[in-house]
Amino acid sequence: MDKYIITIGRKFGSGGRSIGQKLAAKLGISFYDKELISIAAKESGMDPDVFKDVDEKAANSLLYSLSMGLYSFGSGFSAMGDLPVNDKLYLLQHKIIKEIAEKENCVIVGRCADYVLRDNPNCVNIFVYADMAYRKEQSVQKHGIDAVRAEHIINKTDKSRANYYSFYSGQKWGMAENYDLCIDSSKLSEDKIVDLIAEYIKMR
Repeated sequence: MDKYIITIGRKFGSGGRSIGQKLAAKLGISFYDKELISIAAKESGMDPDVFKDVDEKAANSLLYSLSMGLYSFGSGFSAMGDLPVNDKLYLLQHKIIKEIAEKENCVIVGRCADYVLRDNPNCVNIFVYADMAYRKEQSVQKHGIDAVRAEHIINKTDKSRANYYSFYSGQKWGMAENYDLCIDSSKLSEDKIVDLIAEYIKMR
């Protein structure tokens, strides 16, 4: 594949973000995760800290707004004024992800990117997961999370990501049929997983 966009969905503590960073470095392409918040804030003129608090968290009003004709993707963002910050951020990131996919090869983590780019033939969708024991260990070691609270934080974060994905895509988060590759990160080193994904892209 000469043109490709790699999306990475990930369970908390599975190392999906780190794998995405290493993959982007190996392929010499751009990496987008929290960077999307900064871009969205710049385009909207809002404080990035406001967006950080609601990133990958679902609101409750977007589908109602769409059904009532208060917003349409083709009309720009002039009708976004009354939407919750969650919805504003999703819509901005939706627009930004599509624009990025048009102009460059890249790795995009989270933000329903696989759904946003579902009609893009150059999109490769990856989901990274692992068992709870591995994710607890990684959460303590890499994120500095208290060992006693690790499982609670993992479950809470996964639930938030699942609700976000379901709300904005209408699909179930982590379902194998939504992805090209589902990888258990506890079975291989991050470097080997990166090599595996890179080889898969060559074969496409």
